[in-house]
Amino acid sequence: MTERACIIAIDGPAGAGKSTVAKHIAAHFGFLNLETGAMYRAFAMKALACGMDLDDATALERLAAETAIALEPTEAGNRVLLDGVDVTARIRDAEVTRGASRVSVHPAIRVWMVGLQRALGKNARVVMEGRDIGTVVFPHADLKFFLDASPEARSQRRYEQTSPAGMDGSLGGAAHVQAAIAATIAKELRERDERDRNRAESPLRAAADAIVIDSTNMALDEVLIFIEGQVEEHLRLPVVRDEL
Repeated sequence: MTERACIIAIDGPAGAGKSTVAKHIAAHFGFLNLETGAMYRAFAMKALACGMDLDDATALERLAAETAIALEPTEAGNRVLLDGVDVTARIRDAEVTRGASRVSVHPAIRVWMVGLQRALGKNARVVMEGRDIGTVVFPHADLKFFLDASPEARSQRRYEQTSPAGMDGSLGGAAHVQAAIAATIAKELRERDERDRNRAESPLRAAADAIVIDSTNMALDEVLIFIEGQVEEHLRLPVVRDEL
Protein backbone atom coordinates (compact mmCIF):
# COMPACT_ATOMS: atom_id res chain seq x y z
CA MET A 1 0.00 0.00 0.00
CA THR A 2 1.28 3.45 -0.86
CA GLU A 3 1.78 5.61 2.19
CA ARG A 4 -0.33 8.72 2.27
CA ALA A 5 1.46 12.02 1.86
CA CYS A 6 1.44 14.06 5.04
CA ILE A 7 2.98 17.35 6.08
CA ILE A 8 3.47 18.26 9.72
CA ALA A 9 4.38 21.89 10.41
CA ILE A 10 6.10 22.86 13.65
CA ASP A 11 6.56 26.59 14.19
CA GLY A 12 7.72 28.64 17.13
CA PRO A 13 10.32 31.07 18.43
CA ALA A 14 14.02 30.41 18.94
CA GLY A 15 14.82 28.01 21.76
CA ALA A 16 11.34 26.49 21.92
CA GLY A 17 12.63 23.02 21.05
CA LYS A 18 11.31 22.78 17.48
CA SER A 19 14.36 21.00 16.09
CA THR A 20 14.42 18.41 18.87
CA VAL A 21 10.71 17.69 18.52
CA ALA A 22 10.81 17.55 14.71
CA LYS A 23 13.76 15.15 14.71
CA HIS A 24 12.01 12.82 17.16
CA ILE A 25 8.63 12.87 15.42
CA ALA A 26 10.24 12.23 12.02
CA ALA A 27 12.20 9.26 13.36
CA HIS A 28 9.21 7.89 15.29
CA PHE A 29 6.90 7.85 12.27
CA GLY A 30 9.45 7.32 9.53
CA PHE A 31 8.95 10.79 8.06
CA LEU A 32 11.59 13.01 6.50
CA ASN A 33 12.81 15.79 8.78
CA LEU A 34 13.29 18.87 6.63
CA GLU A 35 15.02 21.55 8.69
CA THR A 36 14.24 24.94 7.23
CA GLY A 37 16.52 26.64 9.75
CA ALA A 38 19.43 24.63 8.42
CA MET A 39 18.70 25.96 4.96
CA TYR A 40 18.86 29.57 6.13
CA ARG A 41 22.03 28.82 8.06
CA ALA A 42 23.67 27.32 4.99
CA PHE A 43 22.84 30.40 2.93
CA ALA A 44 24.05 32.72 5.70
CA MET A 45 27.31 30.77 5.89
CA LYS A 46 27.89 31.27 2.19
CA ALA A 47 27.09 35.00 2.42
CA LEU A 48 29.50 35.39 5.35
CA ALA A 49 32.22 33.45 3.53
CA CYS A 50 31.77 35.82 0.58
CA GLY A 51 32.18 38.81 2.89
CA MET A 52 28.71 40.13 2.06
CA ASP A 53 26.76 42.74 3.96
CA LEU A 54 23.85 40.75 5.39
CA ASP A 55 21.66 43.85 5.21
CA ASP A 56 22.18 44.23 1.44
CA ALA A 57 19.05 42.57 0.06
CA THR A 58 20.00 43.11 -3.59
CA ALA A 59 23.39 41.45 -3.23
CA LEU A 60 21.90 38.56 -1.28
CA GLU A 61 19.26 38.01 -3.96
CA ARG A 62 22.00 37.76 -6.60
CA LEU A 63 23.85 35.27 -4.41
CA ALA A 64 20.69 33.18 -3.96
CA ALA A 65 20.33 32.89 -7.74
CA GLU A 66 23.64 31.02 -7.86
CA THR A 67 23.17 28.93 -4.70
CA ALA A 68 21.97 25.34 -4.38
CA ILE A 69 20.84 24.00 -1.00
CA ALA A 70 19.66 20.44 -0.41
CA LEU A 71 18.85 18.25 2.57
CA GLU A 72 19.59 14.53 2.51
CA PRO A 73 17.92 12.50 5.29
CA THR A 74 20.12 9.85 6.94
CA GLU A 75 19.68 7.63 9.99
CA ALA A 76 21.86 10.06 11.94
CA GLY A 77 19.92 13.10 10.77
CA ASN A 78 20.01 15.40 7.78
CA ARG A 79 23.07 16.12 5.69
CA VAL A 80 23.05 19.76 4.60
CA LEU A 81 24.55 20.30 1.18
CA LEU A 82 25.56 23.77 0.05
CA ASP A 83 26.44 23.86 -3.63
CA GLY A 84 27.06 20.12 -3.39
CA VAL A 85 29.37 20.37 -0.34
CA ASP A 86 28.42 18.83 3.02
CA VAL A 87 28.34 21.71 5.52
CA THR A 88 26.33 19.94 8.23
CA ALA A 89 28.97 20.32 10.93
CA ARG A 90 29.68 23.97 10.14
CA ILE A 91 26.26 25.62 10.13
CA ARG A 92 25.76 25.53 13.93
CA ASP A 93 28.44 28.14 14.50
CA ALA A 94 27.08 31.06 16.57
CA GLU A 95 27.99 33.64 13.91
CA VAL A 96 26.19 31.61 11.25
CA THR A 97 23.10 31.27 13.46
CA ARG A 98 22.99 35.05 13.95
CA GLY A 99 23.51 35.53 10.23
CA ALA A 100 20.60 33.23 9.42
CA SER A 101 18.25 35.47 11.39
CA ARG A 102 19.50 38.53 9.50
CA VAL A 103 19.25 37.12 5.98
CA SER A 104 15.80 35.69 6.70
CA VAL A 105 14.22 39.13 7.11
CA HIS A 106 14.64 39.96 3.41
CA PRO A 107 11.43 39.26 1.42
CA ALA A 108 13.25 38.08 -1.72
CA ILE A 109 15.28 35.55 0.27
CA ARG A 110 12.18 34.23 2.00
CA VAL A 111 10.34 33.83 -1.32
CA TRP A 112 13.31 31.91 -2.71
CA MET A 113 13.50 29.69 0.37
CA VAL A 114 9.76 29.00 0.36
CA GLY A 115 10.08 27.72 -3.20
CA LEU A 116 12.87 25.35 -2.18
CA GLN A 117 10.94 24.16 0.87
CA ARG A 118 7.75 23.49 -1.07
CA ALA A 119 9.69 21.44 -3.59
CA LEU A 120 11.22 19.35 -0.81
CA GLY A 121 7.84 18.70 0.79
CA LYS A 122 5.84 17.92 -2.34
CA ASN A 123 4.06 14.54 -2.28
CA ALA A 124 6.08 13.38 0.72
CA ARG A 125 5.70 12.45 4.37
CA VAL A 126 7.62 15.20 6.09
CA VAL A 127 8.04 17.14 9.28
CA MET A 128 9.06 20.75 8.67
CA GLU A 129 10.01 23.11 11.45
CA GLY A 130 10.60 26.81 11.27
CA ARG A 131 8.84 30.09 11.87
CA ASP A 132 6.36 30.34 9.00
CA ILE A 133 5.76 26.76 7.88
CA GLY A 134 2.10 26.62 8.86
CA THR A 135 1.34 30.19 7.82
CA VAL A 136 3.29 30.62 4.57
CA VAL A 137 5.24 27.60 3.34
CA PHE A 138 2.50 25.00 3.82
CA PRO A 139 -0.71 26.79 4.85
CA HIS A 140 -2.61 23.57 4.05
CA ALA A 141 -0.37 21.29 6.13
CA ASP A 142 -2.16 18.26 7.58
CA LEU A 143 -1.13 19.13 11.12
CA LYS A 144 0.22 22.40 12.50
CA PHE A 145 1.87 22.87 15.88
CA PHE A 146 3.11 26.11 17.41
CA LEU A 147 5.64 25.27 20.09
CA ASP A 148 6.23 28.10 22.55
CA ALA A 149 7.67 28.73 26.01
CA SER A 150 8.50 31.74 28.16
CA PRO A 151 11.64 33.70 27.20
CA GLU A 152 13.22 32.64 30.51
CA ALA A 153 12.62 28.95 29.86
CA ARG A 154 13.88 29.18 26.30
CA SER A 155 17.02 31.04 27.36
CA GLN A 156 17.76 28.43 30.00
CA ARG A 157 17.33 25.56 27.55
CA ARG A 158 19.55 27.22 24.97
CA TYR A 159 22.16 27.85 27.66
CA GLU A 160 22.12 24.20 28.72
CA GLN A 161 22.66 23.20 25.09
CA THR A 162 25.62 25.52 24.52
CA SER A 163 27.37 26.00 27.89
CA PRO A 164 30.82 24.43 28.36
CA ALA A 165 30.80 20.98 29.94
CA GLY A 166 31.45 20.95 33.64
CA MET A 167 30.79 24.64 34.17
CA ASP A 168 28.81 24.29 37.38
CA GLY A 169 30.33 27.13 39.34
CA SER A 170 32.61 24.85 41.36
CA LEU A 171 35.80 26.07 39.70
CA GLY A 172 37.31 29.46 40.33
CA GLY A 173 35.71 32.06 38.09
CA ALA A 174 33.31 29.55 36.53
CA ALA A 175 30.19 31.07 38.09
CA HIS A 176 31.08 34.49 36.67
CA VAL A 177 31.70 33.08 33.19
CA GLN A 178 28.53 31.01 33.45
CA ALA A 179 26.46 34.10 34.25
CA ALA A 180 28.03 36.05 31.37
CA ILE A 181 27.26 33.27 28.89
CA ALA A 182 23.66 33.01 30.12
CA ALA A 183 23.19 36.79 29.85
CA THR A 184 24.56 36.84 26.30
CA ILE A 185 22.24 34.01 25.24
CA ALA A 186 19.22 35.74 26.79
CA LYS A 187 20.09 39.00 25.02
CA GLU A 188 20.51 37.31 21.63
CA LEU A 189 17.24 35.43 22.06
CA ARG A 190 15.35 38.66 22.85
CA GLU A 191 16.84 40.29 19.77
CA ARG A 192 15.91 37.25 17.66
CA ASP A 193 12.33 37.35 18.96
CA GLU A 194 12.08 41.03 18.09
CA ARG A 195 13.27 40.47 14.52
CA ASP A 196 11.15 37.38 13.93
CA ARG A 197 7.89 38.77 15.33
CA ASN A 198 8.15 42.20 13.71
CA ARG A 199 9.61 41.57 10.27
CA ALA A 200 7.47 42.78 7.37
CA GLU A 201 7.56 39.46 5.48
CA SER A 202 5.93 36.43 7.19
CA PRO A 203 6.31 37.47 10.82
CA LEU A 204 6.40 34.76 13.47
CA ARG A 205 2.87 33.92 14.59
CA ALA A 206 0.74 30.86 15.19
CA ALA A 207 -1.51 29.82 12.30
CA ALA A 208 -5.21 30.15 13.10
CA ASP A 209 -5.62 26.37 12.94
CA ALA A 210 -2.39 25.48 14.75
CA ILE A 211 -2.30 23.50 17.98
CA VAL A 212 -0.46 25.81 20.38
CA ILE A 213 1.74 24.12 22.98
CA ASP A 214 3.19 26.18 25.83
CA SER A 215 6.04 23.99 27.06
CA THR A 216 7.26 26.36 29.78
CA ASN A 217 6.28 23.91 32.50
CA MET A 218 6.33 20.73 30.43
CA ALA A 219 9.04 18.10 30.20
CA LEU A 220 10.21 17.17 26.72
CA ASP A 221 8.64 13.71 27.04
CA GLU A 222 5.25 15.28 27.74
CA VAL A 223 5.46 17.40 24.60
CA LEU A 224 6.51 14.42 22.48
CA ILE A 225 3.77 12.13 23.81
CA PHE A 226 1.12 14.77 23.10
CA ILE A 227 2.29 15.40 19.53
CA GLU A 228 2.70 11.68 18.84
CA GLY A 229 -0.91 11.17 19.86
CA GLN A 230 -2.12 13.90 17.51
CA VAL A 231 -0.15 12.46 14.59
CA GLU A 232 -1.30 8.90 15.26
CA GLU A 233 -4.91 10.05 15.33
CA HIS A 234 -4.51 11.89 12.03
CA LEU A 235 -2.84 8.94 10.29
CA ARG A 236 -5.75 6.70 11.26
CA LEU A 237 -8.19 8.96 9.42
CA PRO A 238 -9.41 7.71 6.03
CA VAL A 239 -7.92 9.35 2.98
CA VAL A 240 -10.49 11.61 1.32
CA ARG A 241 -10.12 11.68 -2.46
CA ASP A 242 -11.67 14.26 -4.74
CA GLU A 243 -14.31 13.05 -7.20
CA LEU A 244 -13.04 12.75 -10.76
